[in-house]
Amino acid sequence: MNWLLPRIFAGVLAMVLGGLAGYLLGEPARSPVLSVMVGGAAAVGIVAVLDTLRGYRLINWLRGAQDQQAPRDAGFWGELGYRVERSIRLREQRLAQEQLRLGQFLSAIEASPNGVLLLDAAGAIDWCNSMAADHFGIHPQRDRGQPVTNLVRAPAFVAYLQQGRFDDAVCFPKPNLDGTLSVLVRAYGEGMKLVLSQDVTDRERNDAMRRDFVANVSHEIRTPLTVLVGFIETMTNLSLTETERKRVLHLMQQQTERMQSLVSDLLTLAQLEGSPRPAVDRWVPLEPLYVQVEADARALSGGRHTLVVGRPTGVQIAGAQTELASAVTNLVNNAVRYTPEGGRVELSWRALADGSGEIAVTDTGVGIAREHIPRLTERFYRVDGSRSRDTGGTGLGLSIVKHVVQRHGGELDVQSEPGKGSRFRLLVPAARVRQTSVANPTAASETV
Repeated sequence: MNWLLPRIFAGVLAMVLGGLAGYLLGEPARSPVLSVMVGGAAAVGIVAVLDTLRGYRLINWLRGAQDQQAPRDAGFWGELGYRVERSIRLREQRLAQEQLRLGQFLSAIEASPNGVLLLDAAGAIDWCNSMAADHFGIHPQRDRGQPVTNLVRAPAFVAYLQQGRFDDAVCFPKPNLDGTLSVLVRAYGEGMKLVLSQDVTDRERNDAMRRDFVANVSHEIRTPLTVLVGFIETMTNLSLTETERKRVLHLMQQQTERMQSLVSDLLTLAQLEGSPRPAVDRWVPLEPLYVQVEADARALSGGRHTLVVGRPTGVQIAGAQTELASAVTNLVNNAVRYTPEGGRVELSWRALADGSGEIAVTDTGVGIAREHIPRLTERFYRVDGSRSRDTGGTGLGLSIVKHVVQRHGGELDVQSEPGKGSRFRLLVPAARVRQTSVANPTAASETV
């Protein structure tokens, strides 16, 4: 209010000065009163005109973009311009802060692994992040303002929106039919809706694999248990000769060993999946591991095959010795089991040009058809189930091999042809391979 008194004083002073001037000018005309009134009015009019010009300048500034400073006049209009400008600047600052917060919020939603879709009261798309656009097969900019049911026509989704009961999520195939979406809707504001989408393809696949795994384990364990129960009842209720008793005990032992192998493989898989990756600073000599694998293979073969085992002298692999031994043993034992008598099984090592290494198991066995190769590492998958059980396989060996080689940063490669044998290669990355001495690539032991 510091402008009020000066403004009143200026008006009064102008009136007095104008009246005095009118009096001095009007005295010769012998009309002093009229001259005083005319002079005072003229002075006040001049002040009003100047005041109007100041106000006009402020109005012109307000009509513009206000990107420049407000007119800096003195008195009433100067203070009014200053306060209006300050209010505008504060509003602009708050708006910029809100826009920044909104941008950060939208960036956070954009980074979300789930889809976020905003619908207005009419069910049209207000906004969506890129994940929702991918889930629903829509364009995040071009499709704004379009009714969502015109773009996403899955019957389950349309019925879910129309019913208006959003207590539970709804699942339906993705528009491109390459997976499954789980969608949850939440109402907010005046009729608006928040649509949250999640790709549950992997979860459903894992659930299905878990169910199949439990069913397969139950079946694999039930079979030998049923056999054992039958033999126990037979030995309990029937009088057997010594020969029959030995035969029954031998079969019972086989079934027991089969269950032991199955449980052992299941425990190995559980340990592989639940433990951290092998350290890169624990070096395992490969030659002693080959020696142990060779001894096990000879015992399993019983002299029925030609076994050729290379000697990777000085080669070391960074990792877990028990895991590597398990993987190589599984490959060699499989080769022995599925190679007919008189066939050849070879275990070798080869250093590759890029510093990586290759553990290879080659056999002259029955081979594997091409359509079965991609599924060989699935748990309990068998090319020929009856033959696998006859050879004592659990159906988990190649799953263990795959887990081991992946935990060591490598990969499993399978090459096979029916009637011509198979070749399984464990490719070990260069970071996990080192040579501590000069190896003799021709050194090998062979037994016929």
